Amino acid sequence: MSIQILVVDDEPPIRKLLRTGLETQGYAVLEAPNGRAALDGLDRERVALVLLDLGLPDMRGHDLLRRIRESHRDLPVVVLSSRTDETGKVEALDLGADDYVTKPFGMGELLARIRTALRHQLAQRGERAVFVVDGLSVDLVRRIVRVNGVEVKLTGREYDFLRVLVQHAGKAMTHAQLMSEVCVSSDPQYLRVYMRQLRQKLEADPERPRILLTETGVGYRLRVADDDPGPLARRAGTGPE
Repeated sequence: MSIQILVVDDEPPIRKLLRTGLETQGYAVLEAPNGRAALDGLDRERVALVLLDLGLPDMRGHDLLRRIRESHRDLPVVVLSSRTDETGKVEALDLGADDYVTKPFGMGELLARIRTALRHQLAQRGERAVFVVDGLSVDLVRRIVRVNGVEVKLTGREYDFLRVLVQHAGKAMTHAQLMSEVCVSSDPQYLRVYMRQLRQKLEADPERPRILLTETGVGYRLRVADDDPGPLARRAGTGPE
């Protein structure tokens, strides 16, 4: 059975574009032109992921996201955002969106973000013991961090930040989310200091990070392996066997 994605957007041309692109990758698509139709669809259908445009005619997209999170806590939601709406992105992520894609976007980027959100959902259900990407490995059970096979010593606070990013790998995390999960000062500068220290220890070139990525005006993202589409995507036929 194909993975079903709910597309919530009030513009028919956008819905048509998304349907075409998603169906060519083996996804099933359910459309909703407004918030009420989206909630009805979630009640009736088995939806694996929501693509949510924030500009809806009958309610704020953020209010719809809040209602989705109240009744479907673990359902992945990828927000479609305007280029300049940085505040809206942060609010959406703080409300529980798994990711955002800035308009205009390429279908390749959107598909990659969908695979990441689905992979993150699986990880939340059964967390992987060891996370690996680009020479970095993090053993969450034994609390061992290695770069190219060499163990790296982290302070307790550095490890806490890295652990949270690993647990949400591929997802853009806001400053507030990271600070809240590690239970430290709400001053973003505090987080920047620890991120700089982590990059010094984990990145080959700390000035051009490839693993600990900055989401400008939002927060940070831990990159996932480019060639890992995730087990759920493979089952649906959207990734390599």
